[in-house]
Amino acid sequence: MRYGILFEMITEAGFPEGYYYAHVPTLGLTTHGLGIEGARAAAEDLIRLWIAEKIENNEAVPSPSEMFFSTIEIEDDALQTA
Repeated sequence: MRYGILFEMITEAGFPEGYYYAHVPTLGLTTHGLGIEGARAAAEDLIRLWIAEKIENNEAVPSPSEMFFSTIEIEDDALQTA
């Protein structure tokens, strides 16, 4: 199975520099790791454990689906009026 992963640089206070979130939208999972490769490895481990748990509990495992990614630009002044 091939699941899509979305990587997002972590900019939150308290996280060391260079960490990324790895989001797996189809499964509703998120993890993190150092750099893209660290986040990818953490996501692979999490997905394997999550699927194993679902199978052990006789629960359905969602099939991978086609994913698209886009961005939306929000003007800075819009953030000030919220």
